[in-house]
Amino acid sequence: MSSGKELQLRISAIGAGAMATAIISGLVKSGYPPENAKAFDISEAALAKFAKASGAAMAKTPEEALDGADVVLIAVKPQSVHAALSSIREIIKGRLVISIAAGVNIARLEKESGTRRVIRAMPNTPALVGEGITAIAISEDVGSQDQSTAQSIFSSVGKTVFVSEKMMDAVTGLSGSGPAYVFDFIQALSDAGVNNGLSRDVAFKLASQTVYGASRLLIESGEHPSILKENVTSPGGTTAKGLAVLERGAFRGIISEAVTAATERSRELGRD
Repeated sequence: MSSGKELQLRISAIGAGAMATAIISGLVKSGYPPENAKAFDISEAALAKFAKASGAAMAKTPEEALDGADVVLIAVKPQSVHAALSSIREIIKGRLVISIAAGVNIARLEKESGTRRVIRAMPNTPALVGEGITAIAISEDVGSQDQSTAQSIFSSVGKTVFVSEKMMDAVTGLSGSGPAYVFDFIQALSDAGVNNGLSRDVAFKLASQTVYGASRLLIESGEHPSILKENVTSPGGTTAKGLAVLERGAFRGIISEAVTAATERSRELGRD
């Protein structure tokens, strides 16, 4: 993971919600100077939370936020992208624009921002603890330096992958929305433990650490999930019984349907 100390460019966020907060806070935690970042949001409450978490400055207007900015981070809801870009179009010409708005494609961003230095990214909320994963798609007019800048920003809060833009909706459905699926799974594991006699506190610790540990084992071992699953599944044992129930309930099919539904919604947002 890159250090924020390596990034000297000034970043201004338009939108100070959870994701902008995760990105800037993560950067600051990795050594990025908080005085180099600013944000504007129409919600004073969101802006206050952003400033408290990141230590970066709050701006009263978009113009104030963008004063001196090298990089403009568009972090508003997809439905608000047009209004946000139209209000700052003349200010951001020539600057690097990085959008994390789900479903909003590069062609539209170029048209509405008035600049061709556009990068589209899809991070996820584990960026707040430096464990995010961000998919990055670049426009034809983005040079290697801008590409490196984007990678430095998102590498400071986790891992990065470069994908073709046509894959970004699928990325949104999988890793963008994925943390919510995992949280729901952890809650379900915890509730099941309580139903079988464990205290709420113990069940939650067991469930959350199990998911965390299993993820680390998968990543660090480099083994395929099916191999690791076989390693813990004895014939006729407890795990085999549990997996049989998941199979009857079409567990993997349900996950696939969830990712597909989120992917389709990302496409819809891009057409709105």
